[in-house]
Amino acid sequence: MRGSLLINRRGLQRFRQLAISSVGSAKIKLLLGCCIGFTIIALACRSSDFMRWSNQNASLYQSSSQRKGYAILINTWKRYNLLKQSISHYSSCAGIDSVHIVWSEPNPPSDSLVKNLNHVVQLNSRGGRKFELIFDINKEDSLNNRFKEIKDLKADAVFSIDDDVIFPCTSVQLAFDVWQSAPDTMVGFVPRTHWLDQSESHRDYYIYGGWWSVWWTGRYSMVLSKAAFFHKKYLRLYTKEMPTSIREYVTKNRNCEDIAMSFLVANATGAPPIWVKGKIFEIGSTGISSLGGHIDRRTRCVNRFATEYGKMPLVSTSVKAVDSRNTWFW
Repeated sequence: MRGSLLINRRGLQRFRQLAISSVGSAKIKLLLGCCIGFTIIALACRSSDFMRWSNQNASLYQSSSQRKGYAILINTWKRYNLLKQSISHYSSCAGIDSVHIVWSEPNPPSDSLVKNLNHVVQLNSRGGRKFELIFDINKEDSLNNRFKEIKDLKADAVFSIDDDVIFPCTSVQLAFDVWQSAPDTMVGFVPRTHWLDQSESHRDYYIYGGWWSVWWTGRYSMVLSKAAFFHKKYLRLYTKEMPTSIREYVTKNRNCEDIAMSFLVANATGAPPIWVKGKIFEIGSTGISSLGGHIDRRTRCVNRFATEYGKMPLVSTSVKAVDSRNTWFW
């Protein structure tokens, strides 16, 4: 009798253990099932959001292009084929309000060139858009001409570009959108940097750094005006309020007008520029940056301008604007 009770108790305990384990297993399975279900729902919502964003993509760009546009300021010098290519490309971009060609050659543009460029604009304008194509004629040959004040400029934004570089319209639009979020700042595609020389003999001496310095350190303090947005007010400041000695230095040395503009904007804002990542297509021959002693000349400019301002206004940063829709890794 006592043995049969013992057996029954053991059987009951065994049953309880099995029941508890089966209940625990059921709870685990239920928990896993809930997790899987929530994951599927989350992915579905995420997918719908992504599809909605993709569908609204064009409308976002369309609405931004309908806002007040920008003026293109092209610097050129006896490279008519490159000028035609640049005008042909940028005239197809949305958001252009006007195109200004900085002309500093001894002779005015020929009638055939003006006619050809106007024809190119008409052929490449989208949706029947019309904008002005203007030659800003300068009697003096100076790099300062590219930043002369433009009277009656309707757009607030100026896109300064050299005639030998091409950026896709989508990249230009991205930079314009970034600039609209910080209109006092300089926004561009070509970053450069500077740093303080730590050697004892050059305690207050700065060094100019090119692209490879930016790539190595991940920091920059300038964006070159060969491809950059800035507010039109800086044209007036450059021409009328920036130290005259800086403009004279630029004219004499035929270099560093882009550094001078970076100093001007940084001194006015106390903030760094914004580098926008974009594809660049070089369509011209190698420029002055390939000549020997280029970094040394630019270094002298940085130190000369810092002396003129009585301080170093340039601000370093590591921030970069990227179009995340076309980038797998941010």
